[in-house]
Amino acid sequence: MKDHSTTMAGGVFRLILHVILYGLLLVLHQSAFAQQTKDSTQKIEELGEVIISFNKWEQQLNEVPNKITKISRTQIQLQQPQTAADMLAQSGSVFIQKSQLGGGSPMIRGFATNRVLLVVDGVRMNNAIYRSGNLQNVISIDPLALEAAEVVFGPGSLIYGSDAIGGVMDFHTLEPRFSSDSNWLVRGAAQARYSSANNENTLHADWNIAGKKLSWLSSVTYSKFDDLRMGKHGGQDRYLRPEYAIRRNNRDTILTNEDPRLQRFTGYEQWNLMQKLNYRITNKMRLQYSFIYGGTGTHPRYDRLIQYRSGRLRFAEWNYGPMLWRMHTLHFLSNQKTVLYDNLRITAGYQDYAESRIDRTFNRTNRNRQEEMVDAVSASLDAVKTVGKGQLYWGAEYVYNKVGSTGSTTDIETGETVSSVSRYPDNSKWYTAGLYGSYKINIREDLTLTSGIRYSYNGLNARFNNQFIPFPYEKAAIKKGAFIFNLGTVYRPTDNWQLHAHVSSGYRMPNIDDIGKLFESAPGNLTVPNPGLEPEYAWNMEMGLAYNIPAIPEHRQAGRLELTGFYTILENALALRPFQFNGRDSILFDGALSQVNALQNLARATVWGVQAAAVLPMHRWWVLRLNANYTWGRETDDAMGSGKQVPLRHAPPFFGNLAIQYNKSDFSLEANLVYNSSISAENLAPSEQAKTDIYAMDRNGNPFSPDWYSLNLKGNYRITPAFTLSLGWENITNQRYRPYSSGIVAAGSNLVASLRASF
Repeated sequence: MKDHSTTMAGGVFRLILHVILYGLLLVLHQSAFAQQTKDSTQKIEELGEVIISFNKWEQQLNEVPNKITKISRTQIQLQQPQTAADMLAQSGSVFIQKSQLGGGSPMIRGFATNRVLLVVDGVRMNNAIYRSGNLQNVISIDPLALEAAEVVFGPGSLIYGSDAIGGVMDFHTLEPRFSSDSNWLVRGAAQARYSSANNENTLHADWNIAGKKLSWLSSVTYSKFDDLRMGKHGGQDRYLRPEYAIRRNNRDTILTNEDPRLQRFTGYEQWNLMQKLNYRITNKMRLQYSFIYGGTGTHPRYDRLIQYRSGRLRFAEWNYGPMLWRMHTLHFLSNQKTVLYDNLRITAGYQDYAESRIDRTFNRTNRNRQEEMVDAVSASLDAVKTVGKGQLYWGAEYVYNKVGSTGSTTDIETGETVSSVSRYPDNSKWYTAGLYGSYKINIREDLTLTSGIRYSYNGLNARFNNQFIPFPYEKAAIKKGAFIFNLGTVYRPTDNWQLHAHVSSGYRMPNIDDIGKLFESAPGNLTVPNPGLEPEYAWNMEMGLAYNIPAIPEHRQAGRLELTGFYTILENALALRPFQFNGRDSILFDGALSQVNALQNLARATVWGVQAAAVLPMHRWWVLRLNANYTWGRETDDAMGSGKQVPLRHAPPFFGNLAIQYNKSDFSLEANLVYNSSISAENLAPSEQAKTDIYAMDRNGNPFSPDWYSLNLKGNYRITPAFTLSLGWENITNQRYRPYSSGIVAAGSNLVASLRASF
């Protein structure tokens, strides 16, 4: 049964939301009327002056037909997110799922994990083992080392090829600056931060030393997180951690948790490093090398540690080993005009991934370990050329991944280690190559048209090892080509109004995780490889409008209202469904009879929704911000050939935030309300219904995800030009809640303090 305070909070929020929406309509009406009478010279900031890095090149926002959310460095410094996942969640437009504290899986428009794309400095992070289940790789990115980040909604396959179906999260790291004169440029910053809910201790430093031709930038961040304490009010007692398992005197023991709100075994630590060298060859050519490192220590997977079997905790230990990401990138940039381009960027990248899983069942001495290594090589060329009255964007890309995967079992009493089944086929290969072209033209002063096409060729090779599992197949091989396109238009009937429409396609090539993974997705459910998979294709349509509220000198700053609707169809969609393995629908795995499942091209997913955003100037120093996201998703359940439509797993509940900000001189203050609606038992995806350990139970004993809210207060104060103090109080009312699909319960009341020194 839902907690009364949670229900009341949801009702209050819905009332507030209705009032705000009516208010927005009133503001729109009044602003449109006022615009007819105002002198245009009073406008300080026009819609077209907002610059975003769309399609790898800077463009004016009012010429782009996509919905885009930009996260600035100023916002990051105010919000003080612990990880990049938290940073995306605080934007109010990306939903984040967490299985453990060292996690964060973004969901965008009903898609997640390997159907959304992570891009860092123009290089795709997604690799051949990005899974369809929840994925925490985004936490490898250091938010304190970012210049800005952008979330581009809808398929991004035109520029990036496979995977970018739901959207693209584009991260821009700090840029080395050159000295403007003969003197050396030396500047930097150091920061320390503490958070009370998990005793976070973060230390960060970055510095830039540069002359007129050569610039060096360095950044380093270390974070240590202890076990996370959940909230006190609301939420069911099922969320509590009443007991935990440890090994004492060479035997597994279950101990009572003296503080059930403390989520035992959630803490971890993380290092982030970045080095950049920027060399100015000429005034129109630059060469830049960068090295980025993101590494965690061993971090427990909390949702597995709270699983029960036969009335007792199932696992004595379940950890992710160190998750390591190393990226070397070489950029060549030129704005020397030629017959083929006005601006050119050539990027070569090498990424090295390493991750592992370590688990041991309670009262067993065998510790299982699976390790994965991925070598990813990429090369891309991107160019822009003015052709007639428009700009031609064109380029080419090649990506190659090699996957190493091993398994071992160690007897913790004897120390004996033997080889065991690996998660993926060892020495597997995945590659893609593509050519694209896109043309943007201002047909009239008030009308922009964008169109583009891409051809990609993709391949995959994997061989299965029958030493431990009698696979009914020896290898998997895929070679497929794909054409995708987009067509968009932006109409600006006045200086402040913008209407846009966009039609685009996208695709995703099955990767090594899809065709070759062997793992237990939930107790009693085993996922096995399926080498017969085909690519999936998306068709997306969206329409939207935006209104830019002009600034009024000495009275208020500029603002913006946005409303976007979208509709996406995913054909030939991969979905986890019951499967036959060697003619059997169940096999013995880890001592239990488990139902066999596999990813299959059986589904047709349909997603539609509405996104609203507002920046409403209230006064010279006050502004109201609103984000609201509604997503409805269904997919075909063809397990029994019925064609039944079932809820889509990665379609989140309605979520959004409401904030009021005060900005004056050296002081910034924000009070915000974050809200998520509920998902009832009947609207929970079938795969989620099996995860009874993480969900609340309704009055009929069925799992569901309750609604929740969080009140937060953040502030920045520049004490001197060199020192800035940031203070925050998150979850002020100490609510106990677990976001949809998450294994870990969110932090309770949390005090955050940060001091930053600049030079």
